[in-house]
Amino acid sequence: MKPADIEYFRDLLKQMRDEIQKKGEDTIEDMTEDVQVYADPADRATAESDRAFTLRLRDRDRKLIRKINEALERIEDGSFGICEECGEEIGIPRLKARPVTTLCIKCKSRQEEEEALLGD
Repeated sequence: MKPADIEYFRDLLKQMRDEIQKKGEDTIEDMTEDVQVYADPADRATAESDRAFTLRLRDRDRKLIRKINEALERIEDGSFGICEECGEEIGIPRLKARPVTTLCIKCKSRQEEEEALLGD
């Protein structure tokens, strides 16, 4: 991979991480400000459901931040863009679609096929 490509992905990953962290900070701020008393139990249930959904999203974001940090570590150690399974280069289009990926499209497809067979 060219140095310009590496720099592109480093910047992209850092930008993704910053955006996710900002969303998390906004969520914390919103939840501390949004202490309300609801007269109607249905309104309270809706608010609780919305809050639970938001917390699930932030949990997914937390896991994605871990993957982003791991991808940044791979950039630093020179293994970014190399499939962990077969050792081949992961294509730039795949990395642009999913910059935290560790598998090339062929190995990922094979993994999904195996999971589908086990799931049936």
